[in-house]
Amino acid sequence: MKNYDIIFFDIDDTLFDFTKSEPEAFNKVFEKYNLFNNLKQYEKSYQEISKVLWRDLENGKMILVELGSERFRRLFLEHELEIDAVVFNQDYLGYLGEQTHLVQGAEKVISELSHKRLAIITNGYTDVQTSRTNNSSLKDKFEHIIISESTGFQKPQTGIFDYAFDKLQITDKSKVLMVGDSLTSDIQGGIDYGIDTCWFNPKHKENNTSLKPTYEINKLESLIEIIK
Repeated sequence: MKNYDIIFFDIDDTLFDFTKSEPEAFNKVFEKYNLFNNLKQYEKSYQEISKVLWRDLENGKMILVELGSERFRRLFLEHELEIDAVVFNQDYLGYLGEQTHLVQGAEKVISELSHKRLAIITNGYTDVQTSRTNNSSLKDKFEHIIISESTGFQKPQTGIFDYAFDKLQITDKSKVLMVGDSLTSDIQGGIDYGIDTCWFNPKHKENNTSLKPTYEINKLESLIEIIK
């Protein structure tokens, strides 16, 4: 195994369990607006809309500030709800920032690798990702938390990696490993930038792309053996 000095981690569904966090925030904001009926249908529609918009974001067809309210604007239009999508999105993000559910093994992995330089590179909202990290047991475990909204770039764009390398004053790409669950964001971004990648694939998804991550793991703890 290679000797990696610097490990970049994605946040959502790599260190933090977004599959738990998102539904909790979603339910809370809809409860606030007394929208209890058809909640499951709203959530199903939202997931479909959100998936398309996040893909557009990765492909540079949309900016993050538009995505937030646009997903709810489309949802409310589809279900004929007269609600201010901008305000609703702000409330949703507030609840999302409270969610600190970790992926199994995340705390152990970060602890075991504390002798390395650890940093986060994540797509998302600065306030949300900062709040979630600072309110979790992973607070103060990272040298830098690099968030797309703050940098003006998002994975897989090389700009966010340029920003990270500059922040951490990295000169040797061979000493860096990018760890994440998304082939199109984390792995694509890492490969395009010329650094090694580790695809965290707990659901054993098929890789139907041409991308070839350096490593693939199904349990986060497996990363410890790769690094050590």
